[in-house]
Parts: sequence; C-alpha cells; structure tokens
Amino acid sequence: MTSSGNLEAARKWGTLAICCVASLVLGIDNTVVNLAFPHLVRDMDPSSTQLLWIADAYGFALGGLVIVMGSLGDRFGRKRLLLLGGAGFALASALTAEAPSAGWLIAARALQGVAGATLMPSTLSLVRNAFTDPKERTLAMGISGGVAAGGFALGPVVGGPLLDHFWWGSVFLINVPVMALVLVAGSVLLVESRNPNPGPIDWRSVPLSCLGVVATVYALKTAARDGVDRPDVWVCAALGVALLVGFVLRQRRAAHPLIDIALLRSRGFSGAIAASTLSIFALAAQSLAASLYFQDVRGYSPMGTGFALLLGPLGAMVTGPLCPVAVKALGRARAVGLGLVLMALSCFGYLLVGVESDYWVMGAVMFVSGLGIGLVFGIAGDTMLAGAPKERVGAAGAVDSTATELGGALGIALLGSLLTAVYRHRLTPPAGTPVRAAAAAHESIGGAVAVAPTLPARLGHALDAAAQQAFVDGFHAVVAAGGVVLLLGAGLVVRRLRGVPAVIADQDAEPRPAESVRASGRPTALRDVGPDAAQHPAAHVPLG
Repeated sequence: MTSSGNLEAARKWGTLAICCVASLVLGIDNTVVNLAFPHLVRDMDPSSTQLLWIADAYGFALGGLVIVMGSLGDRFGRKRLLLLGGAGFALASALTAEAPSAGWLIAARALQGVAGATLMPSTLSLVRNAFTDPKERTLAMGISGGVAAGGFALGPVVGGPLLDHFWWGSVFLINVPVMALVLVAGSVLLVESRNPNPGPIDWRSVPLSCLGVVATVYALKTAARDGVDRPDVWVCAALGVALLVGFVLRQRRAAHPLIDIALLRSRGFSGAIAASTLSIFALAAQSLAASLYFQDVRGYSPMGTGFALLLGPLGAMVTGPLCPVAVKALGRARAVGLGLVLMALSCFGYLLVGVESDYWVMGAVMFVSGLGIGLVFGIAGDTMLAGAPKERVGAAGAVDSTATELGGALGIALLGSLLTAVYRHRLTPPAGTPVRAAAAAHESIGGAVAVAPTLPARLGHALDAAAQQAFVDGFHAVVAAGGVVLLLGAGLVVRRLRGVPAVIADQDAEPRPAESVRASGRPTALRDVGPDAAQHPAAHVPLG
C-alpha cells in the first residue's frame, strides 16, 4: 500500500475511533447522573422540582436540538460542528462539575445537552463519509453501533469508582480530558464534509422542531413518572404532536427544508428508522427494570450493578463487527429481523428470572439481547445512512437520533407505567405493617427497600420479600409486552426492508439544487442526488 493509501486508511479508522469515543462519552453521561443523585441531594438539597430538571434538562436540550444541529452540520461542516460541540461539551462538563447551586447545575446540564446535540449527528455522518466502500461502511457502522450501545451500561462502571474516591462532580469532570483528546485527534485526522449547495436555513422550521420534540418528550417522561391524570401531560402531548405535524407539513413545502421528508418514503430509510425505534422502545424499559432488579431485589451496589449489566453491551460489541457477515449471509432484511427476534427471545428469557435466580441466568439472557442489539443498531444505522444522499447525512442521522429519543421515552412511559401498575397491584404488605410504611412500599420498590429496615426485623423482612416478588411480577409483565412488540415489529421491519440489497453502493455524484429535485416529483433517495445519477451504479439499487 502506498503512503497516500496508508494515510487514507489511518484517517478512516481514526475517524471511526474518534466518533466512537465521542458517542461513548454521550452514552455514559446520559446514565451516570442517576448514580450521582444521592450525593447531589446530600450536598445541594435541591427541591423535588429541581431534582427532576437536573435529570431531564440534558435530554430535553439534546432531543429538541438534534434535528437542527444535523442540518447545520450539513451546511457548515460536520468536522467543524463536532469540534465545536466537543469543546462546548468539555466546557459544560466543567461547569456542571463545579456547580455551586441547583440552578447552576440545571443550566450546565442543559448546555451539555446542546453540545451533545451537535455531537450525535456529526459522529454518524463523519463515519458515513469516511467509509465509501460498502462493506467497510457496514463494518464501521456495526462497530459504532456496538460501542454506542455499550456507553449506556458503562455509566455505573465509570461513575462508581469515581464516587467512591472523589466528589460527585468527578463523574462530569472526567469528560474534559476525554473531549480534549477528541479535539486534538479530530483536528488532525477528521476530513471536513458538507453539502456544497445547502441553501438558506429555514428558520421557521426550527421552533416547530425544537418545541415539538421537547413537549412530546416532556409529556412522555412526566406520564411515566407521575401518571397520565396530570393536565400538563395532555396539554404538552397535544402541543408536541401539533408542532411536529406542522414541522412535517412545512418540510414538504419549504424550498430548503431541515430534513428531506421524501426520504421517509424510501423502504430502506424508513425500515431502518422503524427497527432502531422499536429496539430502543423495548430496551429502555428493560434496562431500567434490570438495573432496579439488581439494586433493589438482589442488593447490588451501583457499581456492582454496572458490572452486572455489562454482558448486554458485550454481546452488542460481539455482533457489531459481524454485521457485514450477517448481511452477506442473510441479506439486510433478514439480518435486522434476526436481531429483533433475538431481542424478543431475550425478553421471554427474562421470564425465567426470579427473586433468587442465579446471576448467570440473567447474564445469559442479557448477552443474547446484546447480540440482537448489535445487529439491529449496526445494520439499521448503515442502511439508514446509506439510503440518504451524502450531502444530507447529518440531517438523516438527526432523524434517527430523534426517533430513538422518542422511542426510548415512549418505552419508559408505557412499559415503565406497566411495571409500576403490576407492582402496586401484586404487592400485599404483611399484616401489621404501619400505614405510612405500606404507602411508601406501594409507591415503588425503592420505597419498600428504604422503609423495611425501620420495621421490626420479622415484619421488615416479610415486607421486603413481598415487594421483591411484586417487582419481579412487574418485570415479567414488562419483558413479555416488550417481546410481543419486538416480534410483531420484526415482521413489519422485514417486510419493509425486503428488496433492499446487501451491498448499497456509495454515491459521490454532485447534488442537484433542491428546487430541481422537488420539481421532478421524485424523492431524493440515494439514486436521485445528482445530474449523472442515471449513469451511476447506485441508480439501479432498489431502495424504495
């Protein structure tokens, strides 16, 4: 290989490594704050409202801005946006770590979310543009998807030792040197890419997107936490849906939309989005329930829980790099369907887990789930980005990120509410339990664990045992429902992806102006992005 070839290879795989590190930090930061909550409460004494905003400010800002940031990356450069977001994330992490008050902490967490919204679509689009060979691209997206899945489980593993030896701010301050490494390596290795003919920004679409996503996510999270009988849940849900419908309608009419709605008519793009959303819908509630099981039923420490959950991400990291092999052997539709079926089977496998089950029963089921997650995230991500024009991959990645954000929130809202309902229905406190203790136990298994030691030993043990069994019953309801959804979804996704080829050729043709594409009446899918598209091999790829 020539020196120029060596440099190109180093840039490609260096780009993947940089983007994987950035994604890993985002995943860890999304979960590590939960570990720091007891320390935050002790040091800052925030109100209940402030505590909720500390938990949610990051996700609201990230989810609300990711579509806008993806479009900005397409216009002004994905490398530039990633470096700017990395610097902003490092600064926001330092401000979070040194927050002197709850209000400061909420603002800093929101700033972290803003920076995270610039990083998420940039990492996807930079990997997509670095790997032009279809087989290498599938491998790279598989590795990236496996690492991203692992980040969510690494929060307790990273945060536990830090909290054991340092103050709560250390779990955020650790982001600073990591992002510094991303900035230094990124400035050297990343290659800039952008849409050469982006047109002006449609600023009227920005508030529709931002406020629509935030209102919808707020409604889902509040419903999961406090129930659906609160009026603000319904007001925000109606407002969010109305704004998002208005956003979609405007994208169809705008001369230079933030996202190309025509992409959703592509079988490959829409099928991949559906697969990712379904998987995160089931996974979000499943992960929450598994974490609570280890801590409140089995008595693991937060750090021990993190290590116990690692078999799931390890499974994803095994199948992530094997995505090209699965696609070649099964085709894209069946490979993604296999991933969803493996996740469904793992859900039903959780039905074997009881209060006293051996860890390896749970561990084996989590590993199988991880195998499915690696296939779904890797192949669906590759299919979605390969099905989008190269000049719009930032916006396309933002659609995927937004869909998974909403899917996760919906999973927590629906399946989390099912867990709570079954737990409360099945819990029967033993005779003689004081009214206040019984009320605390009915609120959650955490309440039962907290109040049981305050009771006489025999009564406390009986209450603890009853709560553990009731929680396991709720856990079984959640995984059974998730398994059914995944099986039904697998059939729909396979049908949608049928006909999408195993090898999707890359597209390097210059894009046509947006107006001429719209005038043709055809969607700007992979085969319709340049004046020479009819001569390009990808012109004959049946994506939709």
